Formats: sequence, C-alpha cells, structure tokens
Amino acid sequence: MEYTLEKLEIYQLAERFSDEIWKIVDQWNYFQKDTIGKQIARSADSISVNIAEGYGRFYYKESKQFYFYSRGSLLETKAWLSKCKRRNIIDAIKADELLIETESLLIKLNAFIKFISKSSKHNPSNIPH
Repeated sequence: MEYTLEKLEIYQLAERFSDEIWKIVDQWNYFQKDTIGKQIARSADSISVNIAEGYGRFYYKESKQFYFYSRGSLLETKAWLSKCKRRNIIDAIKADELLIETESLLIKLNAFIKFISKSSKHNPSNIPH
C-alpha cells in the first residue's frame, strides 16, 4: 500500500474544513471579507498546509514543529469562528457545528502529534492513514 499525504486522514479532514470555511466567507460582504474573512480563510488554510509541509520533512522532530503550527492555526480559526458567532456573521447553529468540528480536528491532530512524538525516525509507511 502506498502512503501519501493525500491519504492521511487528518490532512483530508483539514482540507474539507478549510474548503467549508472558504465557501462561507465567499458569501460575505466586502467589509466582512476584508476584515475577518481574510484572517479566518488564511488560518483555516494554514491547518492543512502545515500538515503538508510537516509531512514532507525528513525527520519527525522537524515534522512535528509544523504539526504544532497546524494546531496553532486550528485554534486561531476556532477563535475567529467564536468572534463570527458573537457578531452574527455566521449563523449560530452553523458556527456551533464548525466549532464542534474544530474540537474533533484538535483531538485527531493531537493524537497524530503524539504518534509522531513516539517515532524515532521518519518513515511514511509508519504513519497511520
């Protein structure tokens, strides 16, 4: 079985999540897009791109740093979502769904980081997909 970034579950989930954020922001007015929209879209996109960059690194210790960046971007996105909910930019029900999704992603990303932390060297065939 060939292991690739695209088959990595946490990467797939992060990609779908950021695409969903993008679709929501795309519907906003200019002011909302220019202020919060750009920020939340960047932070949501940063989740998966940091996973990708970490996956491409040779050593797990180096990879892990990018997974920490990804976690930071996830928490930043969560903070933006909370702000959007308070300001009635995103419907409260939809915001709550997305906030729950951030919690689920955080649990999975933390588990992935924990797995990587226990690995002594980089070997993509050892990464659970």
